Amino acid sequence: MASVQRINNFINGKYASTENYLESLNPCTEEIIAHIADSTTDDAKLAVQAARQAFPSWSRQTAAKRIHYLNRIADLIEARLEDFARAESSDQGKPLWLARTVEIPRAVDNFRFFATALSQSRESFTQHTSAPNVISYTTRSPCGVAVLISPWNLPLYLLTWKIAPCIAFGCTCVCKPSEFTSVTAGMLAQVFIDAELPPGVVNLVFGVGPRVGQALITHPDVNAISFTGSTVTGYHIKKAISHLPVKISLEMGGKNAGIIFNDADLSKCLPVLLRSCFLNSGQICLCTSRLYVQREIYDEFLKKFIAEVNTLKVGDPSDDSTKMGPVVSKEHQHKIEKYIEIARQNGNEVIVAGIMDENIKKSDKGYFIMPTVILNVDDESKLMTEEIFGPVVCIVPFDTEDEVMERVNKIQYGLCGCIWTESLGRAHRLATRMECGTVWINGWMLRDLRMPFGGVKDSGMGREGYPYSEDVFTEIKTVGINIA
Repeated sequence: MASVQRINNFINGKYASTENYLESLNPCTEEIIAHIADSTTDDAKLAVQAARQAFPSWSRQTAAKRIHYLNRIADLIEARLEDFARAESSDQGKPLWLARTVEIPRAVDNFRFFATALSQSRESFTQHTSAPNVISYTTRSPCGVAVLISPWNLPLYLLTWKIAPCIAFGCTCVCKPSEFTSVTAGMLAQVFIDAELPPGVVNLVFGVGPRVGQALITHPDVNAISFTGSTVTGYHIKKAISHLPVKISLEMGGKNAGIIFNDADLSKCLPVLLRSCFLNSGQICLCTSRLYVQREIYDEFLKKFIAEVNTLKVGDPSDDSTKMGPVVSKEHQHKIEKYIEIARQNGNEVIVAGIMDENIKKSDKGYFIMPTVILNVDDESKLMTEEIFGPVVCIVPFDTEDEVMERVNKIQYGLCGCIWTESLGRAHRLATRMECGTVWINGWMLRDLRMPFGGVKDSGMGREGYPYSEDVFTEIKTVGINIA
């Protein structure tokens, strides 16, 4: 058994202990791997104070200096990639190969991407159309102290997606990672120390949302909030700060649809849909959980898709042959199981697929859910309208374009979706009609960090990416000059 880590808060460039600590469990073995600071409201206040004190100096740093720090942080994470990957896998339950090849490298890319973006000016210059002696230009100023709240499903990936633009554009921040997966955030603190980032620029406060998160979002010295997590929590934040002049970006839940037309190339479609439904055990906000298949190919698609799902090995995340590890916690496991039980009670056809690792079977440990396909589901069912956030996908037939678009759009979520067709005209036509922030055609997770990312309806407000993250962390100002 590995030694148990102690994850302390990181405030004003130093580790800071607190009175109580939470247990963090390995979701595969159920062993305690870390004790996480269970912060108080006083801890939160100290962190905001440190960020506020660091802001004047940091906001005046040259772009070149901030670029240096961003690249230095990226280099240090990259040098410790294997340590970060193993910690992320043990803490969250994702396959080690996924952390090693996708999620930690993406954390590195986040800092390098915004270092590059920082060298690109967005200021504009115009001559006044009705007064020839007047010229105008715009400039941007860092907005102040930001609170960054990140989720448990992609811990380092999404935390760094917030930290990098925040400090790139001159803000300071207090980060509140999920209490379920805080280990790599704790490791990131050492990276900031080794990069010699000035004290107070980035602060990390751990603990539960109702106490420390609430204290952070309602603090009067906070100027911006960037949140990724559940829709319920996102709306709570929005309501809690409705009376405050705080900039806000919310990336919330998703119940994403995939539409497969009868002209789709199933040889290309099936392996991608397998990933989009079951990567990270379905615990990604972008995962596809509703599949609408045109009736002419429904039976063929179903047979081939289930055959693909049956190849998925569920087991030890450290085994390179494992495609799905456990879900993040016992509570989340029970939540997913309740949805599957609803399907059985409703008389839906429930197909439990995949291959369970024999050693996992024998150990009787871990929060595992097998990949599950549910058929014959009504559109009004909770299975089709609520975010399950697990390895569960519902598959239903459809007949026409108009019918499927009405069914896809009538739920409250609108994060992303994918359309599979060989018709370019249909692809453009339906991408326009699909009510979500991102539509992929003949693919999934086709991410370009220069593109805006975010949702509509109950999936969020605001966009991130470059230049869109700059709108979250800066204030734009117009200057008009009479040169006569």
